[in-house]
Amino acid sequence: MCSRMSSSWIWFCPSVREQTRRSLSNTHCSEKTMILFSIWRRREKSTLVFFQKNCHGSASAAMFGEILCQKLKEPIEQSVYKRTARDLADEMRSNCEPLNGDRSHLEKHILKTLAEEEDFNKYMNYIHHPRDHFKSFIRDEVSRYITDQFSLSVLPKMKENIKLLEQKIMRAAHQSTERVQENRGDVGLWLKSFTRQISDDLIFSEKHLSGVKHDDVDDINLLEDVIKRELPAIISEISRRLNTESFPLKLDYKFRPDGVQIDLFCQCCWVQCPFCGATCTNTTEDHPGDHSVPLHRVTGVNGHFYRGTTNLCINICTSDVASDQCFYLDGSDDRVLYREYRRAGGDYEKWSITPDLSELIYWKWFVCRFNRDLEKYYRKTFEWSGEIPEEWRTYTKHEALESLEKYF
Repeated sequence: MCSRMSSSWIWFCPSVREQTRRSLSNTHCSEKTMILFSIWRRREKSTLVFFQKNCHGSASAAMFGEILCQKLKEPIEQSVYKRTARDLADEMRSNCEPLNGDRSHLEKHILKTLAEEEDFNKYMNYIHHPRDHFKSFIRDEVSRYITDQFSLSVLPKMKENIKLLEQKIMRAAHQSTERVQENRGDVGLWLKSFTRQISDDLIFSEKHLSGVKHDDVDDINLLEDVIKRELPAIISEISRRLNTESFPLKLDYKFRPDGVQIDLFCQCCWVQCPFCGATCTNTTEDHPGDHSVPLHRVTGVNGHFYRGTTNLCINICTSDVASDQCFYLDGSDDRVLYREYRRAGGDYEKWSITPDLSELIYWKWFVCRFNRDLEKYYRKTFEWSGEIPEEWRTYTKHEALESLEKYF
C-alpha cells in the first residue's frame, strides 16, 4: 500500500521537485492539474522565504548573544574586584592590627615598625613627609595582608562574588525574556529590561553595544539560551586570571583596598608642630580649634639648632613651654619666651602644647641610635649645648617601644 507523499517534503527536495515539474510539462495535463502545480510553486517560494527569514533571525540572535557576553566580560571583572576590595577593606578594619583603630593607633604601629626596621631614610620620610609615609605604610600593610590571606580569604571572596554575578545576569536574562513574551515586545525591550536589572551590579548599559546590530533579532528564547551557554565560559576565563598580582592592577585607585584605607586615614589634619615637627592628630582637615599631638619630639630631630652655633637642639618642646627659656623667630632677632610661644603668631598661636616633663623615651632612644646619621643629614652636630645626655644612652629599643603605649 502506498503512503501519501507530503507536499512540503516535495518542495524541500530539489530532485523530486524537478522531476515532478518535468513530468507535468511533458504530458497533456488537465487544467485542474496545472492549477495545482501553480499553487505548489507559490507555496515553494513562500516556504523558502519563511525558512530563510527564520534562519537569519536565529543566526542574528546567536551572534548577538555571543557579542553581549563578550561585552560583559570587562564589567564583570571590574565588579568582582570592586566588590572584593570593599569586602576586604571591611575585613582588614577588623583583622589587620595596624588598621583596626583610629589615626593615632595607626601612628603607634608606624613608630613601632620604624624602630623595628631601624631604617634612617624611612624615619626622615616620616618626619618631613608624614602624609607620604602614612600612605606608603598603608600600601605595604594592605599588600602584605592580601598576599598572606589570598588563598584563605581573598580568593574565596572573589569566587563567591563571581558566582553571585553570574546568577544575577542569568536571572536578568530570563526575566527580560518573560517580560518580552508578556508584552509582545522585541529585542529592544529585552535589552532595556536586561541592562536595567544588572545596573546595580555592573557598569553596563545599552551604550556598550553601540554599533552592534541587533534590530533583526526576533528569537528571544534563543538569545537567552546563548547567554546561558556562553556566560559560564566567560566566568571561567575570569576565574583563571585571579591572582595576587592582578588584584591591585585591575582596580581603579579609588576602589583599591589600600585606596579605601588611605582615604579613611589620610583625610585629616597634617599640620606639623613648629618646634619639633610632630603632626597634629585631629581627624578633620581644616578643623576648628588648636592643633595638638600626644607625643612631641626632641626638636633636633626636626633640624632645630641653637642660634649662633652648629649644634642640634636636644630640647623637647613640651619641656620648653614649662621653662623661662626663649627662642628666636626665623630670620628675626625677636625673642619669645617658650611659655608664651603663642605670642609669636602664625603657626605658633594655633598650637596647644601642654607642658610635660615626662621622659619621652622613644625619641631619646632614636637620637642616640641615629645621632651620626642626624649629624650628617643636617650637617650639624650634637656637641656643646647640644651634647646628648649620658642617661639617654641607657634606653633600649624595647623600652622605647614600651613607652609608646603611654601616649597612644
